[in-house]
Amino acid sequence: MKKNVFLLSFLLLLLVYFPLPGSGPQPSGKAPLPANRWQSPPEDWLRVLHAPQYFSAWTAPGGKTLLLADPLLYPPLAELAAPMHKLAGMRVNPANNGFQGQHGDTSPRLVQVESGDTISLPLPPGAELLDVEWTADGRRFALTVGLSDRIGLWIGSLQGDLDMVKDIALNSLLGAAVSWLPDQKRLLIRAIPERGPAPQAPAIPVGPGILEGSGASARSTYEARNLLETAHDDALFDYFAASELILYDPATGKKETIGKPAHYVTADFSPDGSFLLVERLVGPWSHEVPWWRFATEIEVWNARGELAAKIASLPLADQVPVHGVPLGPRSVSWRPTAPHQLFWVEALDGGDPVAKAAHRDRLMSLSAPFTEDPREVFRAEHRIEPWRNAWGESGGMLMLSQQERIRRWRYVWLLDVDKNTSRLWYDLDEDDRYGDPGVPLFRPLANGRYVLHQKGDAVYFRGSGATDQGDRPFLDLRRLDGGRTERLFRCDPRRYEYFVAFAGDEDRFIMQSESVREMPNYFLATLGREIRAPQGEGTRAVKRRPITRFADPVPELRRIEKRLVRYTRKDGVALSFRLLLPPGYRKGERLPTVLYAYPMEYSGAATAGQVSGSSQRFMRIVGASHHFFLLRGYAVLDQTAMPMVGDPETTYDTFVPQLVADAEAAVAKAVEIGVADPQRIGIIGHSHGGLMVANLLAHTDLFRAGIARSGSYNKTNQPFGFQAERRSLFAAREAYIALSPSFFADKIKEPVLVIHGDDDSNPGTRTYQSEVFFEAVRGTGGVTRLVLLPFEDHGYRARESVEHVLWEQLRWFDMYLKGDGAPPQQ
Repeated sequence: MKKNVFLLSFLLLLLVYFPLPGSGPQPSGKAPLPANRWQSPPEDWLRVLHAPQYFSAWTAPGGKTLLLADPLLYPPLAELAAPMHKLAGMRVNPANNGFQGQHGDTSPRLVQVESGDTISLPLPPGAELLDVEWTADGRRFALTVGLSDRIGLWIGSLQGDLDMVKDIALNSLLGAAVSWLPDQKRLLIRAIPERGPAPQAPAIPVGPGILEGSGASARSTYEARNLLETAHDDALFDYFAASELILYDPATGKKETIGKPAHYVTADFSPDGSFLLVERLVGPWSHEVPWWRFATEIEVWNARGELAAKIASLPLADQVPVHGVPLGPRSVSWRPTAPHQLFWVEALDGGDPVAKAAHRDRLMSLSAPFTEDPREVFRAEHRIEPWRNAWGESGGMLMLSQQERIRRWRYVWLLDVDKNTSRLWYDLDEDDRYGDPGVPLFRPLANGRYVLHQKGDAVYFRGSGATDQGDRPFLDLRRLDGGRTERLFRCDPRRYEYFVAFAGDEDRFIMQSESVREMPNYFLATLGREIRAPQGEGTRAVKRRPITRFADPVPELRRIEKRLVRYTRKDGVALSFRLLLPPGYRKGERLPTVLYAYPMEYSGAATAGQVSGSSQRFMRIVGASHHFFLLRGYAVLDQTAMPMVGDPETTYDTFVPQLVADAEAAVAKAVEIGVADPQRIGIIGHSHGGLMVANLLAHTDLFRAGIARSGSYNKTNQPFGFQAERRSLFAAREAYIALSPSFFADKIKEPVLVIHGDDDSNPGTRTYQSEVFFEAVRGTGGVTRLVLLPFEDHGYRARESVEHVLWEQLRWFDMYLKGDGAPPQQ
């Protein structure tokens, strides 16, 4: 019932004009495809796939201790097949009240930065570390731990003590379940309240499914995934999402319940600990939007859990304009540098990004006792981005970020909310990676609140440091008065290394460093005297001392060669790809080649051609990656630039012509440099990249075969926008159809392998997109194969699924790039 009329119409056309499954033409003279059983790739691929992964890391405030753990990947398919509930935008595991498929890390250990000494933290067998919450002094921590029957809580210290909090099961479905109080001694916990068994589904539905249109304007479909559908779903959401607030003192073991069980989205003590900011969901539950669009009550309680003030009652946000924001207060939070002062943002344009308005947002404030009218602090010409805002270490300084939608431009302002002053600090093109100043660093106050890390009248920034030769991360000190920015550190161009955290003082920091041949490890870096690079860029000398010494688990990958290759599109747009060459490659040898890309939108040609990533990174291969082809003698064009350049309002009018021009330029360059065999080039893409693959097979003869994964092939099934497209189908009908390869399936003459998760919840890439596309290609005489992965979502997680996809991909390109279309010998 939720599939729109365009999908239904298209399916009817298929049934009338295209053969039913099993009756379409088959490749003449080809051997039959294998039976539907799980397959595995070659043994050397499996060894690389299942080699130890990079560590996960949490840095203690102050930078004197690291907490490291080993990630878990590729759960068994049986886990994905276990019972699961789709509830208001979530997939819930009923066994432990966590997220379905959520995995953490094992073998947690503390590493002392100064000495490198390691202390293991003894979690029980089968336990997985999900999150770490440090105290402000970095001496203690709370661990959120996933177990088979619950999510538990452990409290530890730097001495390696680790104690389980008994009789508490955490509920983190609607937000972080654990936080330290401002005194840094007690914890506020969202726990599962006492409850009976989960509601049982009725033997038959209690009624039909019903949706209605009230005559209001349409909303975006971006968030329409895993929604509630039945009254039983409503009851399950009530049951699994409810929590109670508990104050817990690790020193005494005392537990104190605050308030009544509810569906808490926010529970946050004021910096002085006197008040508690609470946001809770209120029913009835909608079947149209996810839980973060449900109606809410925003309140302030006193420390005993009694109502002190009502801040806002927000209605169901089911009519938010496309790319717009809800009405009323949003992002309500405490000011870190005041005892109990609230700030939030409100829309002045109805939340509609295309409405004409002199100002789009305003910043509001309200202080205890919260009985007066809120005070307007600042009016913003453009949309405020609250997640980018940050408070200074003292006084009323607030760094406030605005975004100009059409230009994709960001403006960063400095406000003094006490003195009512404001000024523009800096602005930037959001697409300009070369000019990106990075992001500010933060440090905790004694009350646990994070503020900008300042040194006098300057703020520390770190960034990726994009250049035309690749990324070179940096650490800067940016003056608040707009004066000269001091560069403290920049990555050596022969390596890839970046700032992690200061280590005790501001002349020493933890760095992660790696190179093409050296495994990523942590180093203690000490800043020295100022030096000048050959380009005249100032920085500081750095001395490094290793903290960790992880060994390379897959040394055979070090024989892979990487190069940055730059070229131009026929209209002059600068482009690039990273050329990866297989072990043992001989110069001048032409190879079967795999092109991997993902189309991106840009406002101008100058930023569209900028280089991203680094050729100096240590290579690991994980998941169903196209990089595995390197181990079978293929060349790979990686991170191939596929920019869509133009006005954000009309970029998709020229999607296909620009895509073709991008691909033509990349293929021509790969052939020109003597690597790619022009008769043996394949293309692979995932999601929006799957759409790219199908369109290039339909509109060019550049590729011998393609692999399209989890794509969207008929954009009329997303009639109210997709990606950066803001227009509806009814405002841009021709554009929607022109970029939908299902309408041009009869032009696809090259073999295409179509892979999709059989339970894809991404609104734009539902599984039926691949099913219909496959039938369209097959029904018009194309050579194609459809692989549906049971229980998989938009990405592929299960061990069986990942291994099978690798087998399918290798088999397909071995058949059509290396061979004559006959299945390779097993």
